[in-house]
Amino acid sequence: MAEAAPPAGSESHWSDLAAGLCVAGILLPEAVAYAGLAHLPAVHALSAAMVGLLVYFLLGGSRFAAVAPTSSTAVLLAAAVATVPGISGGAAIAQATAALVMMAGALLLLLAWAGQGQLSAFVSRPVLRGFAFALAVTIVAKQLPDALRLELAPGAGSNPVRLLAYAFGHVGSWHLPSLGIALVAGALVALLRRWPRLPASMIVLVLSIAASRWLDLPAWGVATVGRFDRPVWRLALPDLALGDWMRLGELAFGLVVLVFAESWGSIRSLALARGDSVDANRELRALGACNLAAGLFNGMAVGAGFSATSASAAAGATSRWAGLVALVVFALALQFALPALELLPRAVLAVAVISALWHALSPRPLVQVWRMGRDRGLLVGAIAAVLYFGVLDGMLMSIALSIVAALRRFSQPVVHELGELDSTRNYIVIESHEGACAAPGLIVLRPEEPLFFASAESVGAEVLRRAAERGGVHGVVLSLEESADLDSTAAECLLELDQRLHAAGRRLVLARVKDPARELLGRLAPQGLGSPQRLFWSVADAAASFRADPGPPPPVI
Repeated sequence: MAEAAPPAGSESHWSDLAAGLCVAGILLPEAVAYAGLAHLPAVHALSAAMVGLLVYFLLGGSRFAAVAPTSSTAVLLAAAVATVPGISGGAAIAQATAALVMMAGALLLLLAWAGQGQLSAFVSRPVLRGFAFALAVTIVAKQLPDALRLELAPGAGSNPVRLLAYAFGHVGSWHLPSLGIALVAGALVALLRRWPRLPASMIVLVLSIAASRWLDLPAWGVATVGRFDRPVWRLALPDLALGDWMRLGELAFGLVVLVFAESWGSIRSLALARGDSVDANRELRALGACNLAAGLFNGMAVGAGFSATSASAAAGATSRWAGLVALVVFALALQFALPALELLPRAVLAVAVISALWHALSPRPLVQVWRMGRDRGLLVGAIAAVLYFGVLDGMLMSIALSIVAALRRFSQPVVHELGELDSTRNYIVIESHEGACAAPGLIVLRPEEPLFFASAESVGAEVLRRAAERGGVHGVVLSLEESADLDSTAAECLLELDQRLHAAGRRLVLARVKDPARELLGRLAPQGLGSPQRLFWSVADAAASFRADPGPPPPVI
């Protein structure tokens, strides 16, 4: 797929400028808000956003990706660091967060070096959609205390269901000026989004700061962000005990899966829609470098969040220069507008988070999976795990659901019987086609999944059962078209199957055998199952070998 040609000349420069302003307008308030989700000062998110934008500009491949802290990684960081014993207080949390981000970045780079760009494929789409929906519900629910300036009772915020129940059960405790600010900000964001080239979040941010100053909103009881420091650009390794590093290393895998799955989903979907080409391993390498650098500068985890990335595309970005424009705007804002940012109402930050996640609350992807009639248990299980057990445990359980589903499918393979279609050389599934019929004395079987250590013994047992149930069978053809290669377990199981069929007076031949499997069997049993006389390129040729020589099976060597 060739990359779509961007507009030429000054038009592309103006498009990138507009897109960069729009992205900065989204990322700046989001960074401050996501730092709160991670229980960190805003400086850790601001420095991570600047590092992410710069490193991705140098190494990334997508013209739309805006790499900065995301809501999902912020919540996961907070949940992960909270499980490490002895980590408490702002400085210790910041150190542990940086260590976790660095290890996740290093792991992403290692996976890129190993060419594992399709890492996200290990988590099924229904699980990802369920996790993303439940995570969005969790994060949005946690914005209510800021939007309403509502003090929560102990335990009321342990999960989003309890938090929502508490919030709507204490309507009388809502702070009306804060609620009014949140509603006005939300309405303005919704109105301004009708013009994608306008930085809606930035405009609302500036107006809310002006209102906070001129209307003296703090005097009305409206909480503001308060003072925060500029980033300190100093490379440093976290000062943690070895045990803490080991515990955080165990949690890094979950962060890696989340960063890459979320980022690759955003990047790939927009690339497909615009006709661009993107390389998964290059993106994996760029994201790894972004997170390693962010951790070294004491920042949060970063990824290509959907809200900023899709905003960049909608604003007409033509190259990665849009990200560099966003970085420049970030730097200027921190240099000249930091005192003004301290007046930003927390209710507006809550609105910024909710608006960024509004797309994730849509039930449409869930309904689409449900209507397919497939993987409903995975979808519901992922949602329930996050809502009930929390973000970290819920994510680990969601990943486990995907792995268990894959292992269940591979360890319980479907084996179909094939028959010749109307005296042609085409062999197709007998149960599905009336014209397909089995040859006398011969049974042709095809596993629908690759043979490997988890499936080989089950396939062998099923072949033996089918051959025994069919009277008068003296030959068995096993089609291996789904197996690109064989591991040691699968190869041994095939040789054992050959021995058992031979003992029962039946001969086994293999069809559609790929070169790697053919070479392995040739080394293991050159005069037996691996001989050229028992390995065929097509099912028709394998079946024909029995018609030419219907005699007893050869000895197993």
